[in-house]
Amino acid sequence: MSLVIANGVCKYYGNDEKTRVHALLRVEFTIEPGEYIAVMGPSGSGKSTLLAILGAMTPPSEGSLLVDGIDVYALSQEKRADFRREYLGFVFQQPQLIPYLTALENVMLPLVISDVKDKKGLAAQMLEKVGLGDKAKRLPSELSGGEQSRVAIARAIVNDPPMLLADEPVGSLDSKTGSEILDLFQALHADGQTIIMVTHNPESIRDTGRLIQLKDGVIVSDAATGEVLPAESHAIGNGACR
Repeated sequence: MSLVIANGVCKYYGNDEKTRVHALLRVEFTIEPGEYIAVMGPSGSGKSTLLAILGAMTPPSEGSLLVDGIDVYALSQEKRADFRREYLGFVFQQPQLIPYLTALENVMLPLVISDVKDKKGLAAQMLEKVGLGDKAKRLPSELSGGEQSRVAIARAIVNDPPMLLADEPVGSLDSKTGSEILDLFQALHADGQTIIMVTHNPESIRDTGRLIQLKDGVIVSDAATGEVLPAESHAIGNGACR
């Protein structure tokens, strides 16, 4: 069974059909477990909106999102929060670490209300996984930008989420550090992690297996990364929303 099924997803703002603004138009796709997918498109193409919908944070105006057979937006807000905690890991352009907590304590945050008994041990294990086992006691201000990003990735995967969502994960890093973070993503993917990464940087898609291109809220290309169609190609499975 597909891990993700997006069916006829529309997102628009405003109730008047003549003046409403469409962010996504009848977007449809499936994601299989273990895929590493990049989502690209110009500013205003709907990338961030799509990621927010995948992240169970913004309900679509129309259509449905199934993750592991769960109709995400049929859940109550409380159940949706549980879903995010159990199914999703998030990595943003800025690490968003708590400045007064150590690297270890930052990684432990998602475990606060979990049933994991050895929270400290698991967090330490995740820091080792991202190459920061020796930096566990340091505050964010004592870490480089790349190290802060690694802590954020460790925090995102500490709950072993089925899906990792990344929004411009190397957008604020220099090219060398960004390449190291992409190496880490590739290592996670090699371990079986499903990753969906939004990016505007063509260099960031180097290890992805699939590229979805958006333009004006429409999927214009969905192909293997090495066989990318021109962005001007016709829309795939899209049509006007109501």
